[in-house]
Amino acid sequence: MSGVWIFDKKGVAHLIKNPTRESFELKQPAYPGTGTATAPGARPRVLVYLPENEMISSYEELERRLIELGWTRFNNPMRSDLLQFHKSDDSAHLISLPKSFTNFKSLHMYDIVVKNPSFFEVRNAEVDNHLI
Repeated sequence: MSGVWIFDKKGVAHLIKNPTRESFELKQPAYPGTGTATAPGARPRVLVYLPENEMISSYEELERRLIELGWTRFNNPMRSDLLQFHKSDDSAHLISLPKSFTNFKSLHMYDIVVKNPSFFEVRNAEVDNHLI
């Protein structure tokens, strides 16, 4: 096993396969829904509603913003594990999110941004501490 072994504050060893300076920090997201690092050294992400420069910190906030933009809640009995929104009956656009906000990852954030580019943005959580 090649890489660098480091110990966290609890004394547990972790293997960092492709180390970067940031990968040695092993920080946990300060709040649920701040995204997850997908690779060693990747920073947690936050979803920001651009008109208000506001970090989305709950599904209630996100749903309110999506409804303002014309999205509606889609109740799919076949996928009770997901929270889904669709743009309209004529559109193929569908946003699928995990039922729990604690499982809201940067992958889901980017899906929202791609479908609403003028209203949402994904930012590094560490850079935008003033939002948190």
